Parts: sequence; structure tokens; C-alpha cells
Amino acid sequence: FTGSTRVGKLLLKQSADTVKRVSMELGGNAPFLVFDDADLDLAVKAVVAAKFRNTGQTCVCANRIFVQRGVYDTFADKLAAYVSSNMRVGNGFEDGVTQGPLINQAGLEKVKQHVEDAKNNGGSVMVGGEPHELGHSFFQPTVIRDANADMLVYREETFGPVAPLFVFDDEDEVIERANDTTAGLAGYVYTSDIGRIWRCTEQLQFGMVGVNGGVTSHATLPFGGVKESGLGKE
Repeated sequence: FTGSTRVGKLLLKQSADTVKRVSMELGGNAPFLVFDDADLDLAVKAVVAAKFRNTGQTCVCANRIFVQRGVYDTFADKLAAYVSSNMRVGNGFEDGVTQGPLINQAGLEKVKQHVEDAKNNGGSVMVGGEPHELGHSFFQPTVIRDANADMLVYREETFGPVAPLFVFDDEDEVIERANDTTAGLAGYVYTSDIGRIWRCTEQLQFGMVGVNGGVTSHATLPFGGVKESGLGKE
């Protein structure tokens, strides 16, 4: 089964009576860690790939973007500028369009709720933040800085085009915060330090960890999560 954690739990309960074999690929809350030794221009492109593909509606989309304090302001400005210049919302059959609609009205309402909650808890919208002028379930690609753990975007999977930026100071701190979720599907690390790459990939509690890129999966590799994000590999 591929779908939400809530429905996956229901199916697991219903499968227990007859001891059915199951494979579960469920929801995520993926962290993306950007360290101060990263190539920021490449890291921005990787974050865009991980966050905004399919308008943020995949289970492995980056949901919490952690940026080290020394490069936080620069990275935030670069990401906001890139999203503003390159993300075009519209009909996917038209040339140049990179962002389509959300799946339904409920998806749109959840994105609106997460953005408003972030603003009410101290976040600053750098780009977007509103439903798109096209109407229906279109929403503007959004970047929010000054994100914190009190926000819904920290605890819940947004499943939409919202990129919240959290600041961190050191490696141990960000590993702890990245793991502070019941989900464990995908995570991402961007750094030029090979030692840090190994430490992070070993300590991050996620079934798949992408390194210096925005894609974790490939047809030849096992796909699956840990904790409440899944059971088994596909």
C-alpha cells in the first residue's frame, strides 16, 4: 500500500486477523540539511528539486529545510530569488510551466492553514504565500524564513509548494531536530565534508538519505521508510 500513515495503520490492523503479508509506503516529513560548507547555488537547485517537484505533492518531498546559521541569510535570499524567477504556475501541458495545481480543495486548504500558522508563529513569507490568481486549487510557490518548531510545517507533512527555512548551529543539533518526527521516509544532506556525509547518513533515522542532490530514489534501488513511514522495501 502507498498512501497516508493513517490509512496504512488501518490496513495493518485489518490485515492482522488473517496474518496477511503487507508492504507499506506511507507519509513523510523529510528534512533537508544545508551546511555552511555547501555550494549554495547547487544546494538551492537541489532544494527546489526536492521540495517543489509535483508541486510538493510526493511523500519524499523536503518538508523541513534546515540551514546552518553562517549561510542562512544568503541561502534564504538565493532560494527566494530562484523560486520567484523560475517557478511558473499553470497548465502542465503548456511550455515553461513548472508548477501545477494541488490535488483538490482540501489540499489547498491545508497549505493555506500551514502558511497562516507559520506567519502567526513568527515566520516571514519571502515569496508567495497566497492562492494563485488562476484560482481552483493553484497555490503560489512559497518560501518562509524564520521557521520554528512551534509551526505546523515542522510537525505535519504539508504536501504542497511551501519551503520553510529553519536555522541551526551545529551538526549534533540538526541531527536531533531532523529526527524529531514519527516519520522516517526520506532525508537529504548537502555538504562538502565527506566525514560529515557519513556521520549524517548513519545517524538520520530515515529509510533513504540523499546526498548533495534532491533525489533519493532510483529504479534499481530499494524504496521504503522506517518508523511510521513504512514497512518493507519495494
